[in-house]
Amino acid sequence: FKSIYFSKSHMGKSFAVIGDPINHSLSPNIHSAAFRELNLDSSYIGYRIPKGELESGVEGLKKIKISGFNVTIPHKIEMMKYLDKMDESCSIIGAVNTVVNNEGTLKGYNTDMDGFLEPLKKRNISIKDKKILLIGAGGAARAIIAGMSKEKAEEVDIANRTTKNAEELSEFATSIGLSTNVKKIEEIKNLQNYNIIINSTSLGLKNESSPISFEQINQDSVIYDIVYSPMNTDFIKKAKDKKLEVIYGYEMLLGQATRAFEIWHEMKAPYNAMKKALLGGF
Repeated sequence: FKSIYFSKSHMGKSFAVIGDPINHSLSPNIHSAAFRELNLDSSYIGYRIPKGELESGVEGLKKIKISGFNVTIPHKIEMMKYLDKMDESCSIIGAVNTVVNNEGTLKGYNTDMDGFLEPLKKRNISIKDKKILLIGAGGAARAIIAGMSKEKAEEVDIANRTTKNAEELSEFATSIGLSTNVKKIEEIKNLQNYNIIINSTSLGLKNESSPISFEQINQDSVIYDIVYSPMNTDFIKKAKDKKLEVIYGYEMLLGQATRAFEIWHEMKAPYNAMKKALLGGF
């Protein structure tokens, strides 16, 4: 009868992404492709938890002994209340997007910062001592600022439509040792001084036009859009017209997914299989 009691490590593990809405999430495709590639007996589903129902949702996940889960909008900040432990990235950024469940003890991580930095590192683009323009001051912007601070950027200009969020982000940057200036988006005309320009707003999701014009720009600038669908936003198209180096939003998504995979499974993520599944989703 011994053989009935498999050790826990051989049993199928289950993972999920929680948020609302969730049906558009590409994470189940990406992680399922990784499991197939490595023959892992694991499953990954999208699990809708509406705003205001997080506590009971998390209890439900513990009951089914989920091994780990990703957290997306609107729960990334509130989820911190239900963690037993968190790693440094999580406490610095003040949001969680990856959780490990170790027999009922929940530990949180934030893989957005590493996810953001990954495509830059893949191209050997250094942030150290660079001047950067960050457009937008929403949720993703904190993880980006944390990454810039870690990699020792010289200075970041934060351009936003409303200055209130940009000022809060700037205070956060100062608190972690990064020098920033707050600008209104309309003031940004001359882009000659920037080495890297990042769009962290959701502009582009619905094919809106680029938040800035690329008339006056340094030809060595790197243009990075964190919107991943559509892949070629107006921001990216305008940069390509100018023959600038571009980094796509899907690369950040992939960077944070591979990092989450590595946290859960303690092995190297199959990057190419995950990339293929992600791009097949467009």
